[in-house]
Amino acid sequence: MPGLIQSIERSSAVLRLLAAGPGRLRVKEVADALALPKSTAHSILRTLEHVGFVEQDPNTARYRLGRGLLDLGADGQDGLIDLNELRGRALNWADALAARSGEEVRIGALRDDRVVVVHHVFRPDDSAQSLDTGRLLPTHATALGQVLLAYNAPAVEAAVRSGLEAYTRGTLTAPAALARSLSATRERGWALSVEEWEAGRAGLAAPVRSFGGLVVGAIGISGPVERLCDTRRQARPAQVEHVLTTARAISRDLAAS
Repeated sequence: MPGLIQSIERSSAVLRLLAAGPGRLRVKEVADALALPKSTAHSILRTLEHVGFVEQDPNTARYRLGRGLLDLGADGQDGLIDLNELRGRALNWADALAARSGEEVRIGALRDDRVVVVHHVFRPDDSAQSLDTGRLLPTHATALGQVLLAYNAPAVEAAVRSGLEAYTRGTLTAPAALARSLSATRERGWALSVEEWEAGRAGLAAPVRSFGGLVVGAIGISGPVERLCDTRRQARPAQVEHVLTTARAISRDLAAS
């Protein structure tokens, strides 16, 4: 059986990314969303433009889907994975993450400028807990949301337009501060939110990717600051590794489906 062609997977991911957002994207925004070198993203976009699948606005240099896709019967679908499929692929991995980390686990996806909790696993102890599946969380104040924003420029613009509400003293309410945090998230591949949504609590999350590197969701843990962070309020390396390992495993499953 012949091997898969990576360039086609990446091109497909670019098209799905452009279809998922309401606006047009710059080359850097595409590169950031798919974790590609800027030169690679530019080459893909130029090739897709050549065949008519994307168009570039000469005034803004932003890209959007092209009219050539009409020939294929494209109908502007959102391009993201079905939430039931995301949940189904992640169920066993989420349970294992809760057991290894000792913390509650949430899987989230972007919906209507918020994070919808697709699946929630309770902390593995006897404490009273409430099920969060279906709950909507703020994007800018949670680790899950910051992961999703880090790879979706239109979602960042929407969050800023709607106002960055302060939930605690630590919430990022300035667009510039949020942009710096999202840049750091992309560089290290995971997000840490310390007392930004709830006082005394922290969250740690990483992206879940489908084929071509497209981010379709996020998985993370949350708990008291002292359990997720050290005395300098930095993420504990063991917890980071637990989350990253789980996110990569789910991503492999999705990419192979």
